[in-house]
Amino acid sequence: MASTIQTLNAALPPLTKGYTAPSFSPISAPSTSGAVYPAGPAFHAHARRILNQRSFADDDRHEKERLAANGNGEVVEEDLDADLGGEEEDLDLLELDPKKWKEQDHYAVLGLQHLRYNATQEQIKKAHRRKVLRHHPDKKANATKGGSMDDSFFKCIAKAMEVLSHPEKRRQFDSVDEQVSDEFPSPAETTADNFYELWAPVFAREGRFSTKQPVPSLGGPDSTKQEVESFYDFFYNIDSWRSFEYADKDVAEGADSRDEKRHQEKKNKAERDRKKKEDNTRRRTLVDQGLALDPRIKQFRAAEKAAREAKRRGGAGVPAQLDPAEKAEQEKKAKELAEAEAAAAAAKEAADKADREVQKKAKAAAAKEVKKNKKAISNAVSTHNYFTVAGTSPAPATIEACFAELDLLFAAMEPEEVAALRVAIDGKGADETKAALVAAAQKAEPKVGAGKFKELA
Repeated sequence: MASTIQTLNAALPPLTKGYTAPSFSPISAPSTSGAVYPAGPAFHAHARRILNQRSFADDDRHEKERLAANGNGEVVEEDLDADLGGEEEDLDLLELDPKKWKEQDHYAVLGLQHLRYNATQEQIKKAHRRKVLRHHPDKKANATKGGSMDDSFFKCIAKAMEVLSHPEKRRQFDSVDEQVSDEFPSPAETTADNFYELWAPVFAREGRFSTKQPVPSLGGPDSTKQEVESFYDFFYNIDSWRSFEYADKDVAEGADSRDEKRHQEKKNKAERDRKKKEDNTRRRTLVDQGLALDPRIKQFRAAEKAAREAKRRGGAGVPAQLDPAEKAEQEKKAKELAEAEAAAAAAKEAADKADREVQKKAKAAAAKEVKKNKKAISNAVSTHNYFTVAGTSPAPATIEACFAELDLLFAAMEPEEVAALRVAIDGKGADETKAALVAAAQKAEPKVGAGKFKELA
């Protein structure tokens, strides 16, 4: 389509009568009263080249060497983050896999392992900034020959900040933080002299889970009966926000059916409820034991008993004075009774602890055996060339599919079934091994959903 030009006949209005164009003139002459001195990085670089008689290339090379010797030009300033502690980082920490972020210690990643749940949001922000400045990928690329851009630990830092800066996510992580012990002193190690020293930190640690803050303190030997009773009443009826969602297991990779997702969610909920129930029982036991070992409770009970005895003997409620010998006898009996109760509690605690150790070792051994059986089955699949034609190299997609289906199969099997499957394929040929795996996959199919097994079909 050809363009056309149109001419508009229009005339501008005349200027206003008496209009004069504005005149422009300098406001003032340039000042010459002050001296001007050269300054700034550009001047310093120029002066350095002149004084050292270097070319631009030589000067750049010398500067790079100087910065490398001084730690990439980092300026050592006054430590404004002294409350954050040191920045010790072991090799295991620096080699964390960001894909396994749920397994990492977020506090250790940010250098806050000495503070943990006591760290404030301000300290978390400072620690994050310090780590980012130290581990930014661009900085590592400049400091490494070849410009490597390894950002794995930087991603771990970002995930740690995401979790710890979000109140709900931080609570979920704090609920399952394995670095904070749930143990409490036994009767054997608790005495009237060290009770407050041993148990005050324990109750303070438990109190962090309370939705109601502030939490009452344990107090001391001079606390009143009302204060002591209110303290234990608080912990017996504590409203705890502790939950266990953080330990939920994800749906197996490659599983996309709604039924399988619902099944996994149902298992996760059941596991959370079980852990919550166990935690409530543990806390109840803790409070029971603290109450039983509290020397103030024994004093209150002894005083009440003495008052009842005095009332019974004195008639009109006037306490009868005990002679020193009788008083000493009563104190001796009370002490013997307390020692006997403590010894019985210590024996029970020792037996329970031994039982827990046995169960823990049995559980660890069972887990190790399951892992060993799974590895043997995976090795058998690899030995038989992933059930492809002998003499050929299986495609990477085939290898990946085989291992993905094995993971799916193991997730649907009980430990005893995994052990039986290993026995069934041990020393067998490729056809017999695949037949056993196919049979196991068919048995597990109702749990994982139809059509999930293709290599094992």
